[in-house]
Amino acid sequence: MAIPTAFSGAKLESLSSSAAAASPASIGLCCNPGRVRRLSIQKGLFNSGIRCEVAASDVVDQSQSSGNVTSSSSLSALEQLKSSAADRYTKERSSIVVIGLSIHTTPVEVREKLAIPEAEWPRAIGELCNLNHIEEAAVLSTCNRMEIYVVALSQHRGVKEVTEWMSKTSGVPVTEICKHRFLLYNNDATQHIFEVSAGLDSLVLGEGQILAQVKQVVKVGQGVTGFGRNISGLFKHAITVGKRVRTETNIAAGAVSVSSAAVELALMKLPESCHTTARMLVIGAGKMGKLVIKHLVAKGCTKMVVVNRSEDRVSAIREEMKDVEIIYKPLNEMLKCAAEADVIFTSTASETPLFMKEHVVDLPPVGASVGSLRLFIDISVPRNVGACVNELEDARVYNVDDLKEVVAANKEDRLRKAMEAQAIISEESKQFEAWRDSLETVPTIKKLRAYAERIRVAELEKCMSKMGDDISKKTKKAVDDLSRGIVNKLLHGPMQHLRCDGSDSRTLSETLENMHALNRMFSLETDISVLEQKIRAKVEQTQK
Repeated sequence: MAIPTAFSGAKLESLSSSAAAASPASIGLCCNPGRVRRLSIQKGLFNSGIRCEVAASDVVDQSQSSGNVTSSSSLSALEQLKSSAADRYTKERSSIVVIGLSIHTTPVEVREKLAIPEAEWPRAIGELCNLNHIEEAAVLSTCNRMEIYVVALSQHRGVKEVTEWMSKTSGVPVTEICKHRFLLYNNDATQHIFEVSAGLDSLVLGEGQILAQVKQVVKVGQGVTGFGRNISGLFKHAITVGKRVRTETNIAAGAVSVSSAAVELALMKLPESCHTTARMLVIGAGKMGKLVIKHLVAKGCTKMVVVNRSEDRVSAIREEMKDVEIIYKPLNEMLKCAAEADVIFTSTASETPLFMKEHVVDLPPVGASVGSLRLFIDISVPRNVGACVNELEDARVYNVDDLKEVVAANKEDRLRKAMEAQAIISEESKQFEAWRDSLETVPTIKKLRAYAERIRVAELEKCMSKMGDDISKKTKKAVDDLSRGIVNKLLHGPMQHLRCDGSDSRTLSETLENMHALNRMFSLETDISVLEQKIRAKVEQTQK
């Protein structure tokens, strides 16, 4: 099998023929201990071990001048790498990594440029998995966060490649992304997505929308190449955690969504005397807009105007809330409706602002009874209302970042509930890590079964040939069942000692020791490095 130079050079910094001769001291190692993770509740430094990676400058192919590399030289280079000090890199397990920018670390001006629409998630996954050191990927892009989850062959190189990809697709400079991003690895990445799904990382504790968005990641990822076993397992487990936390704690009490927080923020800014009489305008009747309407009704609002492209969605909402006067207006009457509103909620998918300073400056002033200020509550990303509107004396704009004010109102209770949820998350994180650890022995389990099956079939054929041709089908089946039963009983013990699912006290190290022992005893030849297998798979994929 020939490995193209372009692939071999990019994928593993071109394995050189001199790698085998290099002593451990001559091969540079750069260690990346990771970064301190940020938590809603500070839990200290992450406990995953330091990962060492071979420096790219130390493993460079200087012997290949042509564009083609033969199969023998390619495999030889791989074998040389296995026997060198670089072996500690190739035998390292792939890492789950999160490269994220959230409302906690990044202003909305940057997040909106990096946002990826749901329809583009499959394309993004494909492009990410085409990167040299990325084998699985998922995208979680909401109004409050843009997070990319990957399984990386190398932490350092994977993060670098993903960050450069984010810059290329968004136009945001790498330096700007690095300024705001956070990086989490393995156990910390697992705990983070569990906290996100449970609503602990949201502005509003227990927010229900984020769990629905995590579910959507799994739904969109089904069947997408690159949404692999590790990442899909991670997100599916996160959904389980999110459901369990909401069931077993009181985390969803009070405001539990961005929409409800938006309504609470508006009421905080209005005089209490006009909460039920202020003229409300909702622009956009999608999921977020519908929730805004529901929360307005829950707070006592009985009349509002809804602007939307079509009337169908507004009619459906009106059918659900028959006791409320909901007036539909088309999008071309938006400015006219804004002129007659005291509070304007915007929640559309428009990529350009609906309101700028020049649109608002000529609107008639609102009454003193509502504070003499026209309020714009913008919960869209990208934003629907330009920040320049704040320059007007009679208007104020609030976006998703301003919802922090609502959240801060009940900080003590939020922390207490979060502590209850953390115990659940810790337990579930251990279960997920045990499941992922157990995958290490899967190749050995499969090869041991195949080895035993080959022996069983060969011995069965010998037995049948000795018994002659006149043996009945019933006897053949009985002998076949007997041989299967003997093999299964003999394999039961070894298989039990190859499983590490957290159900007993056996540690992962003991399980891996058992795996290596079986590999040696039965010559199962599963000692080929994980990275080598993945490189070969990538080569085959590129040659199809």
